[in-house]
Amino acid sequence: MEGYDKYAFEPFAVTVDLAVFTVRAGGLQVLLIERGQEPYIGHWALPGGFVLPQESAGTAARRELAEETGLSDVSGLHLEQLCTYSEPDRDPRMRVVSVAYTALLPDPPEPRGGGDAASARWLAYDGLGPLAFDHDRILADAHERVGAKLEYTCLATAFCPPEFTLGELQQVYETVWGTALDRPNFRRKVLATPGFVEQIPGAARLTGGRGKPAALYRAGDATALHPPLLRPASAPARPPSQSPSPSSNPSPEGRSS
Repeated sequence: MEGYDKYAFEPFAVTVDLAVFTVRAGGLQVLLIERGQEPYIGHWALPGGFVLPQESAGTAARRELAEETGLSDVSGLHLEQLCTYSEPDRDPRMRVVSVAYTALLPDPPEPRGGGDAASARWLAYDGLGPLAFDHDRILADAHERVGAKLEYTCLATAFCPPEFTLGELQQVYETVWGTALDRPNFRRKVLATPGFVEQIPGAARLTGGRGKPAALYRAGDATALHPPLLRPASAPARPPSQSPSPSSNPSPEGRSS
């Protein structure tokens, strides 16, 4: 464009970071990579990287997820943009603006480190930190976003397999919110919400108890909950707390084997 000097402003880089959650082993887990190079070599971080000149941020997010964790063709992946992080000193290398995404995965495969990542693991959300860069803040923001969206959208079904019981759906809410819910009340609210779930005729699953098999459901066609399914007032968002660095070899209880 005539009269425009593209060198008039200091250049900066754009990156993507992904806060990927799943519910398994009775808890909320997050996908992290161990950085294989400076800065923050050996520290846990969210998967992510630089946006290439000819790609969008969304394309870069899926590419980096595949390169650093091996999760490329993942069925059931729910990916949405979270926020932009642009503090001038957030990256020691140069001015870097990050477009962060949050993602949900039901029954995910085991990751494998690649690209800039020395390793990749699913780790328990409770007890994490400190992470590289400003990833503690991004992860806490992503957790709060997911917890809030469970109240007024049907996002919880994105944590579930294609066919699930109401008990499994309740476990999603309890795990993300960090609190127990009354089973009859939860069941009543879910079934009273049009389009939230659909019962699969004739399908049932044994759940290990002595009662009759539990009915199976699938996600309905609704996207919003009317009325919302509000979290209890005693269930505030939980930021990650202090934990060892990757070199400290966290115990099996803190990670998937």
